Amino acid sequence: MNTEVDVMALVAAVGDAVVVCDTSGAITLWNPAAQRMFGHTEQEALGQSLDIIIPERLRKRHWEGYEKTMATGVTRYGADVLRVPAINKQGESLSIAFTVALLHGPDGQISAIASVIRDESSRFNEDRALRKRLAELEAQVGAAR
Repeated sequence: MNTEVDVMALVAAVGDAVVVCDTSGAITLWNPAAQRMFGHTEQEALGQSLDIIIPERLRKRHWEGYEKTMATGVTRYGADVLRVPAINKQGESLSIAFTVALLHGPDGQISAIASVIRDESSRFNEDRALRKRLAELEAQVGAAR
C-alpha cells in the first residue's frame, strides 16, 4: 500500500480553510477554501498580514498572542479549538473556529504557523437565536408566576 500523500493536493482539496503564516504573520499559503470563506484570492492574500481577516478591535490582542507564541513556541490552540470573530473581504462578520500547528525548520526553530479554519457563522447564529428564544420563554414563565 502506497502511503505517500501529495500534501499540496490535500491542502487544495480540503473543505476547511488552510492558512499558513511566517513568523512575522505574513500569509505564505492560502488554499481555495480560504478564498471561498474570506473572499480574498490567493494572489491578494499571499504576503499580506492576517489583519485582512481579523476585525480591527481584536488585532492588538491577536498580535500579542501571536508574538508570545512565536517567542515561546507554545500554543494551547493545537488541541483546543479557538472560536473567534473574523471578517471577509467585504468587511462582513464571520464566526470561525480553528486550530493551529507550529511548523519548525531544520534548525528546530519555528518557521511558520498553520491554521485550519472552519466557518461556523450559521451554527453561531442558530445558537444565538436559540438563546434569545430561551430567554424570552423564561421571561414569560417568570411573568406568569
